[in-house]
Amino acid sequence: MPNPLIALLSATFVIALLVIFFWPQRGIVPRWQQARSATERVLTEDALKHLYFCEMNNERVTIQSTAGKLQISENKAASLLESMQARDLVELSGGALRLTPTGHEYALHIIRAHRLWERYLADETGYGETQWHDQAEQVEHELTQAEIDQLAAQLGNPTYDPHGDPIPTSDGWVVSQHGLPLTIMEAGQVARITHLEDEPDAVYAQLVAEGLYPGMEVHILEVSPQRVRFWADGDEHVLAPIVAANISVQLLPKEIPMEPGWTLADLKPGEKGKVTALSPRCRGAERRRLLDLGIVPGTVIEADMISPSGDPTAYLVRDTLIALRKEQAELINIEPVKEAMQEVLA
Repeated sequence: MPNPLIALLSATFVIALLVIFFWPQRGIVPRWQQARSATERVLTEDALKHLYFCEMNNERVTIQSTAGKLQISENKAASLLESMQARDLVELSGGALRLTPTGHEYALHIIRAHRLWERYLADETGYGETQWHDQAEQVEHELTQAEIDQLAAQLGNPTYDPHGDPIPTSDGWVVSQHGLPLTIMEAGQVARITHLEDEPDAVYAQLVAEGLYPGMEVHILEVSPQRVRFWADGDEHVLAPIVAANISVQLLPKEIPMEPGWTLADLKPGEKGKVTALSPRCRGAERRRLLDLGIVPGTVIEADMISPSGDPTAYLVRDTLIALRKEQAELINIEPVKEAMQEVLA
């Protein structure tokens, strides 16, 4: 006859194993299933984005292109696309894979989450430009529709992300994106940057290092197979054509020449300037600090004194003396008060 104690211990052990493996939500098997489901969802959402961008660029979607973009095997890509077709997310039309209306709506949801999160990182945090994309690639799969709408409202329902890409609205409307490659411009033309492509990472990092940003005006000096040379924000920039091709611009009328802009750093002691705007390069904590100091459009600032080392400079802002480094002052666009008064009198 079996020992009752051994039988009890054996039963307890079996029950414990069952709990560890099959307890709802917390057991090993349910958690494995959840992880597998999450992985499949992320792959599906990444595939939807791939199809969306291919359609936007009139490119053909294939199993091979999907496998390459998602970094999975072709067999896995084929299985994934088959599953998406069964869920009415994609369809075979004219021998090509295309998004269904349901798939198109789902893709815009992910793209909206991604671009809003990049906008949030740019405006509200201290993350650098080269970190925005990778951070958004992760968060886009985690935000619910309600969280996305709340984030949009918090940011003031922005129309574009910090790279110049349009942000879809909650009802699926997308602002048209205009722009021509910088590489097709001609010497002597003036243009405004409308978009910086953030992939591949190495190229985008070079654009960031050059201090380029959407909204910047550029004066084209030279376009050749060897280099693209232009003037912007008081500096000359020289890029390889393969890098310059990642910049989209809007041509400005020739009769409107690009005038050099004034920044707070241009003021000498005793001179005053009225703030016109903060540079788009001023983001996150730096931007909030300047705004908290009262440096907003319309504020008149006087350069008071320069430190013996030449940097920083003390400025009088709303009867308060503050010190700003040259690189900070260059982020504050102004118009000299004397010129502003002459315009008023005229």
